[in-house]
Amino acid sequence: MSEDLISILIPAYNYSAVLPRAVRSVLAQLGDVDCELLVIDDGSTDATPEVVASLHQEFPGRFRSMRKSNGGLASVRNLGIAETRGAWLVFLDADDELAEGALLAVREHMAGNPETRMIIGGHVSVFEDGRRREHSIQAVPEEPLERVKAYLLDKHLNISNGACVMHRDVFRHGEYPEQFLNSEDIPVFAQVLAHNPVSCVDVPLAIIHKHRDSLRHNLEYGCKVGVHLVDEVFRRLPASMSGLRKAFYVQRCLSLFRTAYIVGDHAIARDFFCRAVRMDWRVLFRLSYTRKALMIWLNLAGR
Repeated sequence: MSEDLISILIPAYNYSAVLPRAVRSVLAQLGDVDCELLVIDDGSTDATPEVVASLHQEFPGRFRSMRKSNGGLASVRNLGIAETRGAWLVFLDADDELAEGALLAVREHMAGNPETRMIIGGHVSVFEDGRRREHSIQAVPEEPLERVKAYLLDKHLNISNGACVMHRDVFRHGEYPEQFLNSEDIPVFAQVLAHNPVSCVDVPLAIIHKHRDSLRHNLEYGCKVGVHLVDEVFRRLPASMSGLRKAFYVQRCLSLFRTAYIVGDHAIARDFFCRAVRMDWRVLFRLSYTRKALMIWLNLAGR
């Protein structure tokens, strides 16, 4: 392991059209700092293998690549942790970009903050209609409990893959849960915030391209993960943070309720709303959710 090396991992699954953009955004900065790039193809069924081969021809010796059978994003990230050499890790999605100057900003921040084990940066969201919105990062709470609360519950602490850098030491409390098909980063981010010194750099580190995902697809994966996410998160946190568990369970149920409501799966929506109310009856006073629930029970939703 090289303490000064930053390893950037790009998981690739059926993103052949945009993968070159992500790769080029990293390679353009390799001369700024000591870093390596690894692209892992998670068994893509599109032209990703051919695109990776073409990029190797265009940039010989500039990056490494691997191909594995499809196992999901968590499995790719865990393999990337094992296969990279750097002490520091950046997980950049294949449809996003590393912002210009990001690696240099991170390296300068590391020099002035040697104790940090996670660096959170800002990012720029780019929407399908061309709109761009910059998201800055404010000061991170000093107390671990407040950090976790700001991330899990208050949503005041926004962490995006590609816009954060983590020391590989943070994975001593657990790697990415491979049984989860989505939300796999939430337990990892929570454990890092709970157990490690965290700092922030208020410059954009990534350009995040927003696109329409299938809500039905998200609901299917979300239901498979369900409230098991709560167990996985708090399994990794100190017992002193267990007081956040109830509120996070309720929030998880309401999130799945909302997705099911939008999709029109009213049976699933009813189930998760009832779970939230059974855990905390005060949910009934959160009118944006209660109105939707009443529409379902009165058979008015979707009319």
